[in-house]
Amino acid sequence: MKVQLLAYTPEPEKIVAAAAKLCYAHCGVDELLEGLTAEKAREFVLRLAEMGHESPVEHVSFTFAIEGVSRSLLAQITRHRIASYSVQSQRYVRLENFEYVVPPEIEKNEAAKEAYLEMMRAEAESYEKIASLLKEDHKKALMEAGEEEKSAARKAEKLAIEDARFVLPNACDTKMIVTMNARSLYNFFAHRCCSRAQWEIRALAEEMLRLVYPIAPALFAKAGPPCVKGPCPEGRMSCGRAAEVRDRYAALKEELVK
Repeated sequence: MKVQLLAYTPEPEKIVAAAAKLCYAHCGVDELLEGLTAEKAREFVLRLAEMGHESPVEHVSFTFAIEGVSRSLLAQITRHRIASYSVQSQRYVRLENFEYVVPPEIEKNEAAKEAYLEMMRAEAESYEKIASLLKEDHKKALMEAGEEEKSAARKAEKLAIEDARFVLPNACDTKMIVTMNARSLYNFFAHRCCSRAQWEIRALAEEMLRLVYPIAPALFAKAGPPCVKGPCPEGRMSCGRAAEVRDRYAALKEELVK
């Protein structure tokens, strides 16, 4: 897994503080921004977090490049609908000898790993075989319809991999660019940093938090699983380690701003 923070709203804490203050200010935006030092903005954003007032944080956004994750993770992350996603297409990109993610539990079990790798090899071979067979059929049909050979081959390739991709596994790796506003990130971290989240998306969520926290520590002071800022909402499904999780996230955030 590789995660990069590509871009974010400049001075995010100042923007959030200004947006919140504007609701009650008699002065204009320019005057409001002039009086907002970084320290004052940080204090105000921390106060907003204590109050649970989240709508002003929607004014700042963060854009991530994410690579080396599975299509299984893609199915999970796109459930977070208030976000923008651009994902490598299996319809337009031919995946020769595709990369894939190996779950840690399979990695630890030699017999399971051997069976898993064999299945990945078989899937790759099936994908290539099906794509090649379909490409020949499409190319022939296109040329019979009057298409030039070069153009027919190009169109046939696209038509072939459109159907061949159906054999690709959930393990197949993908790449994406994701943009979320800070409020959506709060929600994402609350659901996916929790120990009940699936291991791959939990690792992604924690890495994304590592990237944004140093930029806006006040904005993300309460970010993480729900038990970071209050009681665990999972009821009987709770991991029972809320205190341990709080300590771990407190230590992580302290380390990130050193």
